[in-house]
Amino acid sequence: MLKVFLRTILIAMLAMVVTIPSVQAKEAKKTVNIPSSVLNIAKENTYPNATQDLPYLQPSDFTSQLLKTSNVKIENPNLIRMLNETSVNRSIFSIGLRAKIYLGEWPLNYESAETAPNWQYQKVNTNYYDNRGGKTNYKMHYVQETQKVVRGGLTAKVQKLEDVKKMMLLKAMKNTNLPLAFDTTIGAGTKKEHEYNIAPKRVGYLYGYAPAINEKGKVTYGEVYLVLKGTKKEIMVKNVTSQGIGAWIPVQDYISFGFSASEQPK
Repeated sequence: MLKVFLRTILIAMLAMVVTIPSVQAKEAKKTVNIPSSVLNIAKENTYPNATQDLPYLQPSDFTSQLLKTSNVKIENPNLIRMLNETSVNRSIFSIGLRAKIYLGEWPLNYESAETAPNWQYQKVNTNYYDNRGGKTNYKMHYVQETQKVVRGGLTAKVQKLEDVKKMMLLKAMKNTNLPLAFDTTIGAGTKKEHEYNIAPKRVGYLYGYAPAINEKGKVTYGEVYLVLKGTKKEIMVKNVTSQGIGAWIPVQDYISFGFSASEQPK
C-alpha cells in the first residue's frame, strides 16, 4: 500500500512539472493575426526606420531585493535603472542608522486591459490608373508617392509622459509580437511587387494605410521612498493613485492595402 501511495504522489508531481511550463509557454506566445492585405515593407522601405530596441531591464541583485520589499509592483525601467545605480554599503556603524530617502513620484507600473489593431489607422498613399481605354488587364503595383511620417501618442495627459510611453510600448510589443514605435516613416519611392489587376473600362485605386495598435490600460503612480533601518533596506510607496490611459502605437514597416475598381473616377 505504501509503495502504491508513493507512486501515485510521484506521478502527480511529474504531471505538474510537465504541464505547468506548457501553460506558461502558451501565455508567452501572444500574437496578433495579420490579414493577408497587410504586407511587410521593411526591405523595400526607402527610409530606414530605427529599430525600437527596448529590452526588459534586468534589475541587479540589490535592486531585486529592494523590489521584493515594495508594497506596490514596480516595472518602470527608468526607476529600475536608477535603483541599479544605487548602492548602500554595510558598516558596523549602520546598526543604529535610520533614514527615509524620498526618491520622487513615479509611474510604477502599467497594466494592460486591451491590445487591439487598427489596420487602417492612417491613409498614407493612393495609386491610381485609368484603364477605360485599355483592351487587357493592367497590373498595378504599390509605389509610395511622397514620404509620410505616421505618429502615435497617448490619449490623455499624464505625469512623466516618456516613462508611461515606454511601459506601454513594452507591454504592447509583448502582447502583439509586432515591431512598434510611436512614430514611423514610409519613404518616397517605396515599392511592393504585389499585383492588382484593373480590367478594361475600369479605373483602379490602390490605397495604402499605416496600421497601428490601440493599447488601453491603467498606469499606477506612487511616491517612492528608500527606507534604511540599520542593515535592513526596503522600498516604501505612499499615496498610490491609478489613472486609465490609452495610446495609439504605429506598426513599423507594414502597409495595409485596399484595392477598388470602378467604371468612373471617384
